[in-house]
Amino acid sequence: MKTLERLFLSLLRPQVQHAQDRLQFAYQPGVGVEDAILYLLHRAHSHLDKGSGTVRILFLDFSSAFNTIQPTLLRDKLSRMGVDPQLMDWISDTTSLADHSTCRAEGHHVSDTVVSSTGAPQGTVLAPLLFTLYTSDFCYNSELCHIQKYADDTAIRWVHQG
Repeated sequence: MKTLERLFLSLLRPQVQHAQDRLQFAYQPGVGVEDAILYLLHRAHSHLDKGSGTVRILFLDFSSAFNTIQPTLLRDKLSRMGVDPQLMDWISDTTSLADHSTCRAEGHHVSDTVVSSTGAPQGTVLAPLLFTLYTSDFCYNSELCHIQKYADDTAIRWVHQG
């Protein structure tokens, strides 16, 4: 299954590259958490070096973020990004973006099976890219404020003049 998902990933990436948030630093070749930290610090220090105000940074961590993906909303976003409809169907079918079941095991006890209609199952190859595409329209970048992301972690930096 992971091999099939990697094939879908290689087909999907070129179709959505134009729509990705350039301030999402996760799941990109050659880009890591260090790049995200350096970018945030550079923007903050550049403002502070001017001596004209303060910098405030709000850090947000969306727990269980992949579980928040609403398949219908994701399909709409992928469609607006120009993703081939057949590829969207294959992705939905293979990654269980539609209804999927889950249960929890602790020792010899297994919980009842629950059917979920949201989220991307954890551990899939496509889930990280799908999540970043799902949140790609949550972005802002100006001299006074910017939203920067690393996977499901978000930093909002804004400056106060004077």
